[in-house]
Amino acid sequence: MQIRAGSRDDAGRIAALHADSWRTAYAGIMPDSYLSGSLLDAEKAALWEARTTEPDPASGLFVAVDGLDVAGFAYSTPRPDGRLLLDNLHARPGRTGSGIGGRLLRHTLAWAAAEHRGRDLYLEVLSANTRAIAFYERHGAMRTDERVCRFDQGFALPEVEYTWTAKALAARDVRVDVRTE
Repeated sequence: MQIRAGSRDDAGRIAALHADSWRTAYAGIMPDSYLSGSLLDAEKAALWEARTTEPDPASGLFVAVDGLDVAGFAYSTPRPDGRLLLDNLHARPGRTGSGIGGRLLRHTLAWAAAEHRGRDLYLEVLSANTRAIAFYERHGAMRTDERVCRFDQGFALPEVEYTWTAKALAARDVRVDVRTE
């Protein structure tokens, strides 16, 4: 498996993986009517088309590829408050627990430390997503906030914020080549 920068050519495969991952990870957490409907597919397709057609040069999109298959992806972007948001980290359903997420996360942490020195990296995770919470805690993220996430589709769910401080990122053993792994 290789980790490389994502591109416009990956948009469709990333969008499909993103929707499938939500259907799996959020089953029983988000409304079934949303997860099973075509609206989710359309939203993810539009999101990834926009992100890859006019990419933000300060953002990082990384895909884990196994042959021609996109096995996972991570996306981080600067926020107005000076921090970086790890907005997406997904492994293909059925391949979770195989190390894909850990490799993508380590790659993203190394990229953040190298490309955005002095910035904290944070993420938001639904409180009911206990598997993801355990994963982030195992990888050194610290719980820094709790709030309610309001979705445009008309529902709200509690979420937790986790952070790797700039100091913690700088102290990590950053040997990953941020261009390719």
